[in-house]
Amino acid sequence: MVLDTGTTSWLLISTALVMLMTPGIGFFYGGLVRRKNFISMVALAFIVFALVSIQWVLFGYSLSFGPDVGGFIGNLDYIGLTGIPTEAGEAGYPPLLFVAFQMVFAAIAMAIVTSGFAERVKLSSFIIFALLWTTLVYDPLAHWAWGGGWAGAYGSLDFAGGTVVHISSGFAALAVALVIGKRAGFGEYSMEPHNIPMTLLGAALLWFGWFGFNAGSALAADSLAVNAFLVTNTSAAAGALSWLCVSWLRGKPSSLGMISGAVAGLVAITPAAGYVGVIPAMVIGAIAGILCYGAMLWRLSRKMDESLDAWAVHGVGGLWGAIATGIFAAMAVGGFSGLIEGNVSQFIANAAGALAALVYAFVVTLVLAKLVDMTLGLRVSEQEEYVGLDLSQHGERV
Repeated sequence: MVLDTGTTSWLLISTALVMLMTPGIGFFYGGLVRRKNFISMVALAFIVFALVSIQWVLFGYSLSFGPDVGGFIGNLDYIGLTGIPTEAGEAGYPPLLFVAFQMVFAAIAMAIVTSGFAERVKLSSFIIFALLWTTLVYDPLAHWAWGGGWAGAYGSLDFAGGTVVHISSGFAALAVALVIGKRAGFGEYSMEPHNIPMTLLGAALLWFGWFGFNAGSALAADSLAVNAFLVTNTSAAAGALSWLCVSWLRGKPSSLGMISGAVAGLVAITPAAGYVGVIPAMVIGAIAGILCYGAMLWRLSRKMDESLDAWAVHGVGGLWGAIATGIFAAMAVGGFSGLIEGNVSQFIANAAGALAALVYAFVVTLVLAKLVDMTLGLRVSEQEEYVGLDLSQHGERV
């Protein structure tokens, strides 16, 4: 097969763009925590990227995209990337490039989960948990949707990771937060973000990287990629404005709320980016901003310490996006019709795929977190938490 240099170049660029999202998450979360835990949050993102990079090439890719075993998981035929060609395949790009592209998706998913650990996790336990979670939660879900598993076969659509990345990581963060417990002093005194400009910078990196995340998932430099690029930006903008407006009704319009709405819009359009046009994207993003803002308020009312809001933004936003894909998918865009075009079965398939991902990710994460907590202890000591993880876990300070 002749190498398609245009497509290969675009996928290389997209892979690099998505890689930038992992440190972007680190900066986003780092600005939201207290100053004494800033280095810790950024470091967790980089540690995740290094850890998942090794796991992926050793066996993660094979579990996700290897020959199907019972619709649940791939086998180990590709362990150590054995048998993956480096030359151009039928799609015009080297299959090894697809390995790299999917690797950065696995990394960003685990990086989002760090929200549930904020300011209280023991580094050694986190590393063990991250390896287990990527292997036992992310890899099966990737296989279900994209690797020949049951969800894809059932007809559930997930263009770029609404279920695989966002539902899984958002509900996993909630499960982790429930197991590890509230931060010392949570609800008793202020734990305001120490550096909102840093969070805005992290969000800018996420927004930028998301063009590779969604448009790159077309796996070609074509009109579908262009559509995914444009609807991604449209949904983000709509989410930013809707969150800004509804939060304004309760007080001052914060920059943090606005950018959280943009991320909610990005999350919600992810599963739909290759299947909807710009007007539905605007609706999807606007509703995402409102829904995710409501989820955040609900979390606050329940005094739950998942305070970086991966659940509210990624979990709820991803759930809405998966359902919205089944509603708004248009035959003229990606070759699939949704509920609005009369295809009830597509709506059911997407709802079922989203619900299955939600339950699986939450339950398995809950079990893994409890196992690690019972054996190694997830949480640092009270004194280490008081000092801050920058000093107690890394021996560094800002």
